[in-house]
Amino acid sequence: MHESRRHQVSLRGASAKEITRDALLKRVNQERELRNYTRRANAAVLLIQRAWRRHHAVKSVALRVQEEWEVEMNNRTGALAGVQISREILRPFLFFINYLCVRYGKIGARHRDSMISCFKIVLEDITSNDVHQSFCSMATGSIEERRLWIHQSKKLISVCLFVFSLFDYSSQKVQDVVLTSTAMRLSVLLTDSKSWNCVAYDDRKDANTAVKNLVHFFGSKRSGLYNCIRKFISKLEAFFTSQDLMSCHTDDKFLIVASAITLSLRPFHLTDMDINDNGMESSVEQYCISLLTIPWFPQRLPAILVPALRHKSVLSPCLKTLLISKEKILKEISEMDQLDKTPRKMPCVGWILANIVYLATGSGTTALDSGKFTEGLDYSSYLHVVILLADHLLASFENLGQMATKNDELQFNYDPSAESLFIMDETTFGFPKLSYMDIFRPVCQQWHLKKLLAFEKDASVRGTDALSSGNPDYPRKYGLLDIAYYYSCMLRLFSTLNPVVKSLPVLNMLSFSPGFLFSLWGELEKSLFHVRNHIANSKTLCANTISGDSDGVSERRQKRYNKDTGNKWVSMLQKITGKSPMENDFVDSIDGQPSISQIEEHPSDEWDIEPLRRGPEGISRDISYLLLLFCSSYSHLLLILEDIEFYDKQVPFTLEQQQKIASMLNTFVYNSISRGISPQYRAFVDSAVRCLHLLYERDCRRQFCHPSLWLAPGKSNRMPIAVAARTHEVFSAADGAPSSSMGSIITTMPHVFPFEERVKMFREFINMDRVSRRLAGEGTGPGSRSIEIVIRRGHIFEDGLQQLNSLGSRLKSAIHVSFVSESGLPEAGLDYGGLSKEFLTDISKAAFSPEYGLFSQTSTSDRLLVPNATARFLDNGIQMIEFLGRIIGKALYEGILLDFYFSHVFVQKLLGRYCFLDELSTLDPELYKNLMYVKHYDGDVKDLSLDFTVTEESLGKRHVIELKPGGKDTCVTNENKLQYIHAMADYKLNRQIIPFSNAFYRGLTDIISPSWLKLFNASEFNQLLSGGDYDIDVDDLRKNTQYTGGYSEGSRTVKLFWEVLAGFQPRDRCMLLKFVTSCSRAPLLGFKHLHPAFTIHKVSCDVPLWASFGGQDVDRLPSASTCYNTLKLPTYKRSSTLRAKLLYAINSNAGFELS
Repeated sequence: MHESRRHQVSLRGASAKEITRDALLKRVNQERELRNYTRRANAAVLLIQRAWRRHHAVKSVALRVQEEWEVEMNNRTGALAGVQISREILRPFLFFINYLCVRYGKIGARHRDSMISCFKIVLEDITSNDVHQSFCSMATGSIEERRLWIHQSKKLISVCLFVFSLFDYSSQKVQDVVLTSTAMRLSVLLTDSKSWNCVAYDDRKDANTAVKNLVHFFGSKRSGLYNCIRKFISKLEAFFTSQDLMSCHTDDKFLIVASAITLSLRPFHLTDMDINDNGMESSVEQYCISLLTIPWFPQRLPAILVPALRHKSVLSPCLKTLLISKEKILKEISEMDQLDKTPRKMPCVGWILANIVYLATGSGTTALDSGKFTEGLDYSSYLHVVILLADHLLASFENLGQMATKNDELQFNYDPSAESLFIMDETTFGFPKLSYMDIFRPVCQQWHLKKLLAFEKDASVRGTDALSSGNPDYPRKYGLLDIAYYYSCMLRLFSTLNPVVKSLPVLNMLSFSPGFLFSLWGELEKSLFHVRNHIANSKTLCANTISGDSDGVSERRQKRYNKDTGNKWVSMLQKITGKSPMENDFVDSIDGQPSISQIEEHPSDEWDIEPLRRGPEGISRDISYLLLLFCSSYSHLLLILEDIEFYDKQVPFTLEQQQKIASMLNTFVYNSISRGISPQYRAFVDSAVRCLHLLYERDCRRQFCHPSLWLAPGKSNRMPIAVAARTHEVFSAADGAPSSSMGSIITTMPHVFPFEERVKMFREFINMDRVSRRLAGEGTGPGSRSIEIVIRRGHIFEDGLQQLNSLGSRLKSAIHVSFVSESGLPEAGLDYGGLSKEFLTDISKAAFSPEYGLFSQTSTSDRLLVPNATARFLDNGIQMIEFLGRIIGKALYEGILLDFYFSHVFVQKLLGRYCFLDELSTLDPELYKNLMYVKHYDGDVKDLSLDFTVTEESLGKRHVIELKPGGKDTCVTNENKLQYIHAMADYKLNRQIIPFSNAFYRGLTDIISPSWLKLFNASEFNQLLSGGDYDIDVDDLRKNTQYTGGYSEGSRTVKLFWEVLAGFQPRDRCMLLKFVTSCSRAPLLGFKHLHPAFTIHKVSCDVPLWASFGGQDVDRLPSASTCYNTLKLPTYKRSSTLRAKLLYAINSNAGFELS
């Protein structure tokens, strides 16, 4: 056979064309599929026809049954027995209503009338007194009657819920209101065996069992009861508006709402129901998921119904069920959120949290501050449920990327323009000023914390007894750790959802609650310092303080603190605090400051706390939350805690405890940053950093810690200065980029480096800047790119301002100065650095002198420099102060020392830090003393005739400035005197000085990077500018001295000079240094860093050789060239002559002209 015909099949004459086997099989399969499809289609058609015929027949039967039922109802006379109602009324009614009405999801007029008629018949029957004739008597009859009653009652309640689900509360149709109210009343009575008058006393148990089965049914998810109630309540608004009061069916509407709430609570009120019962547990779960997640759930209801929701029989099962079935409930709540795609909408878990807090704290609709928990509340369950829900809510924020990550996350940062992350329901149900966070207002009140602490103390005792007696029913107790966890969640929640004041309300309450901080510290100290015995006593004292006991010295100190700070309510803007007790020694106490020698030095290892060496990862979760809450609360208190309280009264902690707190925070922050901060610990570490900074700044102002404490964490692993400086620069320049741990440490806590190392780091920054400028083509040495200026001796400041002020950062370049004498002739000489130094020294001396009017001296003994308030009235006064900032920056850049100190307050502003009341004593002691007098004034402050104004004089004119709007019309009284004191201090320390400090800062940072300045505190900045201690190291000066003009180290006069200098008093040595260099203080890093170097130049004088033994010695005085740091020393032969001539010269306020 031919090869091409081998795989073909003969069709036996059916066709002239033959096909392949595969094509034939394909065709057969297609034909088979077509036959199967036709068979299925025919079957489907027959099924549809049968279903339609059945539906048509059933519908016809239902219509006929409805007509017969209506006729029978119209012809009905007399009462019917229970069995008759079941057979003749309910059976046909349930049949045609379910088929003709419920099935279609709508109610027509005819069906509505039928429902009303049926419901009324059953209602009348239930309330009848005929024991054997009532429908409900079937619930206690035979087994068949009970089954029939249960079946028909479930169907009847389902019809009632269907009616309820279609009801529109805003509807004004009387028939709809009547139908729904009747249906809900029937549901309530049908599920309450106590209302069945037909049931005999002996049958009550059977009746209760029947009702229990019924409640199990409609409490389940399958019945849809709670979903119907959720939809209904979600549409409710404020009750009994003016329109409702004019309506005739207000009572019916109230009845509908009340019946819905009654049905929702029915599973809770069955006497023999148990929380472990599956039916009960399912009902409570549905109640929590469907109703407690409704926004403003309690507020939507009439006030008379709310107590039923907060009753312990309802609230306690909810709390326990949330703890037992938390995974299941939270999963279903999350699924509800996923179905709602509304942007920026509060998650359902946020509303269940708010509603539980509202119900548990007993907050009424007319008095949000009721000051008590719901009676019989299980505090332990309440705490753990709130913690659970708050954690879940905060986690949902983080998952959505909406959690705030700024450093002020847990701290007060007032921002009136801030917006909430979520759009809340604007309907406030009768409370025009109520917001979501107002629901949490009780959390921010002291009674809330005190009740939890008091119950914690009581529960710890009773819990021990219950445990010892083997009582398994006693609720699991909670402790201070749980309370700390609770308020930590509240802090995070307020910071996220309260965009204007953030966590301020919670911090105010925690900071000023008597004994709470002491309790937190007790737990931390016990865990971290291992001094259990001491802490046990301290904790007992603290608990006694909280409960009102009055024994012991520590408690008296604590009670004094309570009186001082218990009523304080602080605003960071107005600095308003509560009243403190009258003290007579408030002024004297500010003078006694502890010296370094009085502060006990501990080994550095003692300050490096071992449990904190691994940062947040090395401590337990409990300690983490304790530490977070302690840092947040204590840093808030430190903002307003006065020095008298901190140092003298030593409240809330002794100075020894303050040292431990500082060492704890210092170690923790250092190790946290050095190991890298994980995102989950960011807020935690930021809170610790804030508290650490406040303690360190207070120590800088008035020392209470030994310097070794601050250095302890980094003592063993500090990197070399050059490496540290480069790391810091990289971190500062990388805006938002990943940084090294050491760079973060230098930026966040530079105090772990000794001051001398930070000064070296500062000089390294400048060297690096010079190198980068040189690489960029900006020359720094003599040449074409240097700045040439001509300065008249009599107009040094004016000429400098005119020629240099516009340069900005280019002032870093070398300056070549040519002086013009007062006679108008150019002075001879070339500037190789000396004249530039002389220029910077002289212009600073002229501009900062009080006579110039830009700066004045404080009235303290230090005579520190502070901007003159009248400078703003001078022509270009602000511009001149900005120029002075550049001059100071240039001096720091070149390492030139200037012989003056700035006020601590002014430097604080330059470093970007806030100044507080106690710092006023360093600026204006007289004003501080007067303000303290007003604060502790015994009589009526009105007698002092003060108002909220301050008066300033300038150029012969008086200027009255209001401390607040309308201040001149506001008298200072006993009620607002603290506001006046802080407003006055805020004006003097902040508002008045801000324009000048901002201008000075702009000029300073043109030359010196702000990140460099942050290495130092206020006193260290002054040392950086003006040098070290009030004495000099003679040996260091001798090793770094150069000799010119013929002198050498072995010259006789040179040897005499060093002998005389060593015998000088420290003041005289400093005067000599000022005579030669124009600054009385030595360079911070030693005379090696004095530029130009200290030089002794020989001035030859002709005197006989025997002048060394007697006779006439050299009569010429020594002189100096301050621009070159050169002492021109004649060749004296006797030490007595050299000493006398030196003392005369250095005390004559002359220098170069003595030549």
